[in-house]
Amino acid sequence: MSEGNVAADQLRLLIERIERLEEEKKGISDDIKDVYLEAKATGYDVKTIRAVVRLRKLEKHVRQEAEALLETYKNALGLE
Repeated sequence: MSEGNVAADQLRLLIERIERLEEEKKGISDDIKDVYLEAKATGYDVKTIRAVVRLRKLEKHVRQEAEALLETYKNALGLE
């Protein structure tokens, strides 16, 4: 087999892997959407749940810093 065929085969395999992963990603995205719809149907506020999910992704010290900064800004604007 020539080097060009090997490179073409490798490229095809990479593209097929990407396509499969994209399909899986869409499936997972649809599942997440369904969970948010279920939460909404149960009476939970989806916007707040999304905010909590974002916060939980942060490291503790980063989250604390962001919360402190938000409090500072709210106090400066008289929102407290």
